[in-house]
Amino acid sequence: MKQKEISIIPLGGREEIGNNMILVEYNDQILVLDCGVMFPTKQTPGVDLIIPNMSYLIENQERAKAALISHAHEDHIGSIPFLLQEIDLPIYGTKFTTKMIEKKLKDNHVDKTDQLQTIKPGHTIDLDPFQIEFITLTHNIPGAAAISIKTPLGTILYTGDFKFDHSPINETTDFNSLTKLGAEGVLALLSDSTNAEQQGYSLSEKAVQETINDIFSTVKGRILISTFSSQLDRIQQIIDAATQTGRKIALLGRSMHENTKLAVKLDYLDLPEKQLINSRESSNFADDELVLLMTGSQGEPMAALSRVARKEHKQVKIKPGDTVILSATPIPGNEIAVGSTINQLFAQGAKVIYGRDLSLHASGHAYQEELKMMLDLIRPEYFIPVHGEYRHLYHHALLAQEVGIPNDQIFITKNGSRLNINSEEAYFSSDSVPADRVYIEGGGVGDLDQKLLTERNNLAENGLMIIALSISEQSGELLLDPKITTKGFNYYQNSKKFLTEVKSQLKKIFKKAYQEDKTHLATLKKKVREFLSAYVYQQTKRSPIILPLIMKVPSTN
Repeated sequence: MKQKEISIIPLGGREEIGNNMILVEYNDQILVLDCGVMFPTKQTPGVDLIIPNMSYLIENQERAKAALISHAHEDHIGSIPFLLQEIDLPIYGTKFTTKMIEKKLKDNHVDKTDQLQTIKPGHTIDLDPFQIEFITLTHNIPGAAAISIKTPLGTILYTGDFKFDHSPINETTDFNSLTKLGAEGVLALLSDSTNAEQQGYSLSEKAVQETINDIFSTVKGRILISTFSSQLDRIQQIIDAATQTGRKIALLGRSMHENTKLAVKLDYLDLPEKQLINSRESSNFADDELVLLMTGSQGEPMAALSRVARKEHKQVKIKPGDTVILSATPIPGNEIAVGSTINQLFAQGAKVIYGRDLSLHASGHAYQEELKMMLDLIRPEYFIPVHGEYRHLYHHALLAQEVGIPNDQIFITKNGSRLNINSEEAYFSSDSVPADRVYIEGGGVGDLDQKLLTERNNLAENGLMIIALSISEQSGELLLDPKITTKGFNYYQNSKKFLTEVKSQLKKIFKKAYQEDKTHLATLKKKVREFLSAYVYQQTKRSPIILPLIMKVPSTN
């Protein structure tokens, strides 16, 4: 009889930042932990979003029990509309998380809000054979929770994103529930690795509050401040500082408007109605009476601060005396875009305040000492670091060894791998699942593959050469000089010499081809491409994409 096993299968979030999604299988039943996205980089030109490959889940949808969502950041909820377009699946989360998902479904015109189920932390739900409990953790968004999954083989704890902040703005970590869970025994811990390289403890939000208060109390003129629209703790700090210094607040950016409105409605933000003004009304107030709170801390091209920096915002223009505050640190990959925004703001006469050392931003992810504290509280039999590039997972594994977890009970998993756990052992199965990235471009899902992205990057780096050729259908001889067009590539310095050599070589290629056989056009194009690629590289040390256009001209006789 087949031994009962739990399988842990990451579909995303390993060796990458974002795309967090994990499957937990037991007894032919599947649970989904988070369902996030990644954002495009310079290496993915033309891509709008990147999502996990969910084909395995979709093909096995009759076995799927539910999706359990740890919190409402995009890298944990962004793929839910794409999933629910394919299957019906109950989605469980805390109050704020499900409200944010509901808004996302409506924005994407996905009529599946009936699939959303709200669960209160501390309450248990029965999804036979699983018992699920959400445990409040501190993060930089309301409603963040660890997810405890009790199975017949033992308990799995998935932390989602967390930090241990003893003076948070909003929710405090439920240490009692974590301690109780650890005392009862945990089979496997899946824990956030994002800041596993950072020594010590993460900065408390209280320190950020003090910095913001100091800046607001000393700055003259307008304050423009940018942060994540989902970072409600930071937004509340800004609201409080504006209130204390007698400043009105104008919101800029669609997501800032929508998230703030939702948070006020759900009592996660205290924003007096008299404190808020429309950005169009800002000209009615003195500069010392204004705070413009906006998106764009990551240099996103269409975000409010980026448009202000490029002088493209309709209502807001930078003027000398403005103070711009970036209350966030760049996500890896965004440094160049953020730097460009800062340069543009300085050039227009603004004073820009930014940088980790200024205590303007506190990470929502645990540093090393907090990660070790989680390991000490839970004391799992098996440990699986999650969320991060390989170096983050690696350093988290080292921390687990420091607190006494044996190396052979620590598993760094890859996307698509299947880690099986039974009553005797844990091991990697050879039975992996598809876990490549799926690219969203316009209205297309999965139409773009890695080969096409490679071609786009090649075009960007090396350019394009188009060579148009007219040849005799009977003899294969060139009837006209080759016509060469290039895009993004200066292919020769002496065009006459280049064309003479190319024409001479092409005559030989076609003559030989026709002596052997009246070669098919596809074969001729291949021969032209091979010759030109080698010749152009020899002359220029560049490798543009070669596109031959060959037209066979019939004889007029």
